[in-house]
Amino acid sequence: MKYVIIGASAAGIHAAKTLRNLDRDGQITVVSQDEKIISRCMLHHAISGKRDEKALAFVEEDWVQRYNVKWLKGTTVAEVSVSSQEIILDDGNRISYDKLLIASGAEAILPPVRGLKDGNNIFTLRNLKDVRKIISAIDAGKSAVVIGGGLIGIDASMALLEKNISVTIVEMANRILPLQLDCIASHRYKELLEEKGAVVCKGVSVVEVERREKRNTVKLNNDTAIQCDMIIVAAGVKPNKAFIDSEELKVEKGIRVNEKMETTIPNIYAAGDVTGKSAIWPAAVKQGIVAASNMAGVEKYYEDYFTEKNALNVWGLKTISLGLIDPPDETYRVEVFGDTDVYKKIIHKNNVIYGLIFQGDISRIGFWSHLIKEKIVIDFPYEDIFSLQYADFYKIDSIGNYVTSINHNKVFV
Repeated sequence: MKYVIIGASAAGIHAAKTLRNLDRDGQITVVSQDEKIISRCMLHHAISGKRDEKALAFVEEDWVQRYNVKWLKGTTVAEVSVSSQEIILDDGNRISYDKLLIASGAEAILPPVRGLKDGNNIFTLRNLKDVRKIISAIDAGKSAVVIGGGLIGIDASMALLEKNISVTIVEMANRILPLQLDCIASHRYKELLEEKGAVVCKGVSVVEVERREKRNTVKLNNDTAIQCDMIIVAAGVKPNKAFIDSEELKVEKGIRVNEKMETTIPNIYAAGDVTGKSAIWPAAVKQGIVAASNMAGVEKYYEDYFTEKNALNVWGLKTISLGLIDPPDETYRVEVFGDTDVYKKIIHKNNVIYGLIFQGDISRIGFWSHLIKEKIVIDFPYEDIFSLQYADFYKIDSIGNYVTSINHNKVFV
């Protein structure tokens, strides 16, 4: 069996390892534009100097030999020929496959802002090339505008601040980290960033960038003008799928897949950011494992229990958000606990928890994750819901057996 994997990040690498564990004799070829296998989640640490490039790796140095994989690094896929079951590389070489996994990830979006492409030191943050360019610009610059206050934008801002760069964050939403946090949890991070010297502009957008020699003037839609030496664009990503031009492949936000990670084309699978599903590392890993299992003939299904699952740690302030971060309508109820250092919020409906945000104290998050995943029914209002623990769901009957003590439709395993 000939397996080909496009992409060498979370989904692709874990797929390759899974394939080898399931098929000791199959040929596994991994093709990637990247020349090093690194965790994109850690790129900002290379900018700040906390880690060198080698420390960004998430695989063993000898992984190619250990898993008997052929790795074509620094290589671009120009086309996938569905009819002949081949991938065509940018140098014209062809590689045939029996099973193909597309795990090519995503690429940064450059918003259609007048003058942005012609600005001085315009960067995204997706790979090591971006990191190296940003580090070079830091050596010669003193100020930066970060377009986008999501996860990548905040990571980039932290790294720049730690290098004593003046940072202005521009976010269109009414808060930073709008997809991950509600207003209260987000505000705590805004305060932290401002304490470190950042300027956070919410509810505004960039309308124009003017280059003046080696500097930029960034104009916002509220008539504010910001001078800076560099601009980091963190305004979102799109699936990296330009090499596929087939009407058979159905694409929505990303490449459409079923629970087996199969696409609409036989023998082609997809996993990770290219699917447009939850763009977090653990999800990509699971998708890669599921795809590889099915490629090798071992039936496995991917279950996405949470619309969103995020873990953040900004200068020691830890936060976990699972599922809903705000109630979508008035039929949902909200429970809140808060003090100086801790903020907790639970969203529930019909006695089932659909989302939570825990900030400052993320202990027992596995327990809460289980409640949401299994849709455990809880008798609300429950006295001090935030002190719930496994023991609350059981009691000992007259003959010494554990039995459920709260009426619910699932039993813990």
